[in-house]
Amino acid sequence: MTTAVVICPGRGTYNKAELGYLGQHFPDADMLAGFDVLRENAGQTTLTELDSAPRYSSARHSRGDNASGLIYAATLGDFLSIDRDRIEIVAVTGNSMGWYSALACAGAVSANTGFNLANTMGTLMQAAMIGGQLIYPFVGEDWRADPARKADLMAQVHEINAQADHVLALSIDLGGMLVLAGNAAGLSAFEAAVPRTQDRFPMRLPNHAAFHTGLQSDVAKQGRDQIDVTGFGQPAIPMIDGRGAIWWPGATNTGALWDYTLGHQVTESYDFTRAVSVAAREFAPDLFIITGPGSTLGGAVAQSLILAEWRGMRSKQDFQKRQKQVPLLASMGMESQRSSVI
Repeated sequence: MTTAVVICPGRGTYNKAELGYLGQHFPDADMLAGFDVLRENAGQTTLTELDSAPRYSSARHSRGDNASGLIYAATLGDFLSIDRDRIEIVAVTGNSMGWYSALACAGAVSANTGFNLANTMGTLMQAAMIGGQLIYPFVGEDWRADPARKADLMAQVHEINAQADHVLALSIDLGGMLVLAGNAAGLSAFEAAVPRTQDRFPMRLPNHAAFHTGLQSDVAKQGRDQIDVTGFGQPAIPMIDGRGAIWWPGATNTGALWDYTLGHQVTESYDFTRAVSVAAREFAPDLFIITGPGSTLGGAVAQSLILAEWRGMRSKQDFQKRQKQVPLLASMGMESQRSSVI
């Protein structure tokens, strides 16, 4: 049997190409209908209506109050579609809001509680819309580790953050990328300070707030007021959080899990790179399965494995050679790879 770590994607992964994803792939019509009822009760457009729209609208589909529910449902649907007769899932992790999906996939919360968590936090962040995010690489196009470049960029971040009326911080350590978050002055100062690279960076992320920074403290408090600790239980599968900490079945303090999820996970940096590294080293899976929607997280997972020198990989070429020989990654957002795990 193939062992696998499942990785749940975060915001920004349900885009134009993913329109209709739930209609095409979600395996449980009753569960999806239940999510729609929760949305209707909250006065929100149902996932089915959003997913079956005649055309994709960034202004509509990428809003936090819509995107979070769509992404959560697509992720959970893909997780439920994995062939468990052939694949043993040994751990689950996620990127940013993918942590909420990971909680449900691992069984630490029910499907509906997980949906309520993702949908509530997405809605609260959209309503507040505090700050923004941008993304910038510290590795070259060969994906080789460059710790000196990363240190230089982080020094610039700290210098900008120290300026009056400027807020800038590391939001997500994302493989070979830095996702930075802050206020308008902080983001603009960074954009002016660094060279444009690879024809697209630094790249602002539309409809993204300053996730994983202290600017989200009020949102975290609102989340704690609305999401009850009683919905959290023991996971059935080990979970790796945004610090690289492992939450084990039968040994999880559920109060601490609630506290992390609606505290540190919201207001402090999310170290996705470390989460992937811990997953590789502690569970040594045959395969990393990235659920949909989308397929953009594959590069960050591969870069994280390269930075960890997993199985001797030190460059993009090393990864591609290994992936061609014996696949390490299966992205369910890609039909050619999806078929290998369902």
